[in-house]
Amino acid sequence: MITATIGKNHYETVLTASSHHLLADETQDKGGTNLGPAPEEFLMMSLASCTAITLRMYADRKKWPVEKIRVEVKTEKSSTTTIFHCQVYLEGVLDGGQRQRLLQIAKACPVHKTLTNPIEIKTELL
Repeated sequence: MITATIGKNHYETVLTASSHHLLADETQDKGGTNLGPAPEEFLMMSLASCTAITLRMYADRKKWPVEKIRVEVKTEKSSTTTIFHCQVYLEGVLDGGQRQRLLQIAKACPVHKTLTNPIEIKTELL
């Protein structure tokens, strides 16, 4: 479970995940104090980190010579959809087949699967 707690400091929010504490906020132009990433940035960080970790796990299991993985995510919004642009940079001596397989694996990380399948959110006030 993730817990978000906000007081009266615009818009400083303490996020708790297990024993980890992070700050979310909004930029100053939106009335925040820019003490942490904005909520949408956390969503992009989730996709980027999950993709990188999934690729590292797969490359390690296959013993492929991947030296470094960098994943960049940005979004593009229209009136009806949000497009996540996910760019993966791989360092290491890999052939075309290995690179193609890693692209397939990148699209199979758990966060990618969550974002590309129907999502339902049930919100209740307690």
